[in-house]
Amino acid sequence: MVAVSDGIAIDASPETVFEYLDEPANHRTITPSITGISNIEPLDNGGKELDFTYRMVAVEVEGHLVQTVHEPPTCHRFEMEGGLSGELTFDIEATDDGSWVTYTAEYTIPGQVIAKVIEPFVRRYNQGELQSTLANLKAKIEGA
Repeated sequence: MVAVSDGIAIDASPETVFEYLDEPANHRTITPSITGISNIEPLDNGGKELDFTYRMVAVEVEGHLVQTVHEPPTCHRFEMEGGLSGELTFDIEATDDGSWVTYTAEYTIPGQVIAKVIEPFVRRYNQGELQSTLANLKAKIEGA
Protein backbone atom coordinates (compact mmCIF):
# COMPACT_ATOMS: atom_id res chain seq x y z
CA MET A 1 0.00 0.00 0.00
CA VAL A 2 1.21 3.48 -0.89
CA ALA A 3 0.26 6.30 1.48
CA VAL A 4 1.06 9.98 1.00
CA SER A 5 -0.19 12.99 2.92
CA ASP A 6 0.48 16.71 3.04
CA GLY A 7 -1.21 19.90 4.17
CA ILE A 8 -1.43 23.58 3.33
CA ALA A 9 -2.79 26.77 4.92
CA ILE A 10 -5.42 28.57 2.84
CA ASP A 11 -6.64 32.09 3.49
CA ALA A 12 -10.34 31.19 3.22
CA SER A 13 -13.00 29.78 5.49
CA PRO A 14 -13.48 26.00 5.76
CA GLU A 15 -16.90 26.50 4.13
CA THR A 16 -15.31 28.14 1.06
CA VAL A 17 -12.69 25.38 0.76
CA PHE A 18 -15.28 22.64 1.24
CA GLU A 19 -17.59 24.12 -1.41
CA TYR A 20 -14.73 24.40 -3.91
CA LEU A 21 -13.73 20.77 -3.34
CA ASP A 22 -17.39 19.71 -3.57
CA GLU A 23 -17.40 20.44 -7.32
CA PRO A 24 -15.80 17.53 -9.28
CA ALA A 25 -14.72 19.77 -12.19
CA ASN A 26 -12.54 21.73 -9.76
CA HIS A 27 -10.49 18.61 -9.02
CA ARG A 28 -9.55 18.39 -12.68
CA THR A 29 -8.47 22.04 -12.49
CA ILE A 30 -6.25 21.62 -9.42
CA THR A 31 -4.92 18.06 -9.91
CA PRO A 32 -2.42 18.04 -12.77
CA SER A 33 -2.68 14.30 -13.50
CA ILE A 34 -6.46 14.08 -13.76
CA THR A 35 -7.21 14.00 -17.48
CA GLY A 36 -10.93 13.28 -17.34
CA ILE A 37 -14.00 13.21 -15.09
CA SER A 38 -17.33 11.79 -16.26
CA ASN A 39 -20.58 10.11 -15.22
CA ILE A 40 -21.04 12.30 -12.12
CA GLU A 41 -23.99 11.17 -10.01
CA PRO A 42 -25.26 12.64 -6.71
CA LEU A 43 -25.41 10.40 -3.64
CA ASP A 44 -27.87 10.38 -0.75
CA ASN A 45 -25.10 11.46 1.67
CA GLY A 46 -24.65 14.74 -0.27
CA GLY A 47 -21.52 13.50 -2.02
CA LYS A 48 -20.99 12.19 -5.51
CA GLU A 49 -19.75 9.20 -7.43
CA LEU A 50 -17.90 9.52 -10.71
CA ASP A 51 -15.51 7.99 -13.20
CA PHE A 52 -12.05 9.47 -13.68
CA THR A 53 -8.93 9.11 -15.77
CA TYR A 54 -5.59 9.73 -14.08
CA ARG A 55 -2.21 9.84 -15.80
CA MET A 56 0.47 8.23 -13.63
CA VAL A 57 3.76 8.98 -15.31
CA ALA A 58 2.98 7.91 -18.91
CA VAL A 59 0.16 5.47 -18.13
CA GLU A 60 -3.51 6.44 -18.05
CA VAL A 61 -5.45 4.74 -15.27
CA GLU A 62 -9.25 4.52 -15.34
CA GLY A 63 -11.12 4.48 -12.07
CA HIS A 64 -14.32 5.09 -10.16
CA LEU A 65 -14.76 7.22 -7.01
CA VAL A 66 -17.58 6.96 -4.48
CA GLN A 67 -17.75 9.65 -1.82
CA THR A 68 -18.16 7.82 1.49
CA VAL A 69 -17.87 10.90 3.71
CA HIS A 70 -19.39 14.29 2.89
CA GLU A 71 -19.29 16.32 6.12
CA PRO A 72 -19.52 20.08 5.48
CA PRO A 73 -17.26 21.90 6.11
CA THR A 74 -14.66 19.44 7.42
CA CYS A 75 -14.24 16.32 5.28
CA HIS A 76 -14.44 14.82 1.80
CA ARG A 77 -13.51 11.11 1.64
CA PHE A 78 -13.63 8.90 -1.45
CA GLU A 79 -13.25 5.17 -2.03
CA MET A 80 -11.34 4.53 -5.24
CA GLU A 81 -11.74 1.46 -7.46
CA GLY A 82 -10.32 0.50 -10.84
CA GLY A 83 -6.69 0.70 -11.95
CA LEU A 84 -5.87 1.91 -8.43
CA SER A 85 -7.86 1.04 -5.34
CA GLY A 86 -7.80 2.89 -2.07
CA GLU A 87 -9.01 6.03 -0.36
CA LEU A 88 -8.61 9.79 -0.90
CA THR A 89 -9.35 12.26 1.90
CA PHE A 90 -9.46 16.04 2.21
CA ASP A 91 -9.65 17.09 5.88
CA ILE A 92 -10.38 20.79 6.45
CA GLU A 93 -9.73 22.50 9.79
CA ALA A 94 -10.51 26.07 10.82
CA THR A 95 -7.51 28.18 11.79
CA ASP A 96 -7.16 31.76 13.02
CA ASP A 97 -6.25 32.82 9.47
CA GLY A 98 -8.59 30.59 7.45
CA SER A 99 -8.19 26.86 6.92
CA TRP A 100 -5.67 24.04 7.08
CA VAL A 101 -6.28 21.41 4.40
CA THR A 102 -4.74 17.96 4.69
CA TYR A 103 -4.86 15.75 1.60
CA THR A 104 -4.21 12.04 2.13
CA ALA A 105 -4.08 9.32 -0.52
CA GLU A 106 -3.79 5.63 0.33
CA TYR A 107 -3.93 3.08 -2.47
CA THR A 108 -2.59 -0.18 -3.79
CA ILE A 109 -0.76 -0.65 -7.07
CA PRO A 110 -1.95 -3.72 -8.99
CA GLY A 111 0.45 -6.65 -9.45
CA GLN A 112 2.63 -7.77 -6.54
CA VAL A 113 6.02 -7.85 -8.25
CA ILE A 114 5.66 -4.69 -10.31
CA ALA A 115 4.15 -2.94 -7.31
CA LYS A 116 7.20 -3.65 -5.15
CA VAL A 117 9.57 -2.42 -7.86
CA ILE A 118 7.77 0.81 -8.69
CA GLU A 119 6.27 1.68 -5.30
CA PRO A 120 9.09 4.05 -4.21
CA PHE A 121 8.93 5.91 -7.54
CA VAL A 122 5.12 6.10 -7.43
CA ARG A 123 5.23 7.34 -3.84
CA ARG A 124 7.58 10.21 -4.81
CA TYR A 125 5.55 11.01 -7.93
CA ASN A 126 2.28 11.12 -6.01
CA GLN A 127 3.78 13.13 -3.15
CA GLY A 128 4.69 15.76 -5.75
CA GLU A 129 1.23 15.49 -7.30
CA LEU A 130 -0.38 15.95 -3.90
CA GLN A 131 1.74 19.03 -3.16
CA SER A 132 0.88 20.50 -6.59
CA THR A 133 -2.82 19.86 -6.01
CA LEU A 134 -2.75 21.61 -2.65
CA ALA A 135 -0.78 24.57 -4.06
CA ASN A 136 -3.26 24.83 -6.95
CA LEU A 137 -6.22 24.64 -4.53
CA LYS A 138 -4.71 27.48 -2.49
CA ALA A 139 -4.08 29.60 -5.60
CA LYS A 140 -7.61 29.05 -7.01
CA ILE A 141 -9.37 29.83 -3.74
CA GLU A 142 -7.21 32.76 -2.63
CA GLY A 143 -7.20 34.22 -6.15
CA ALA A 144 -11.01 34.06 -6.44
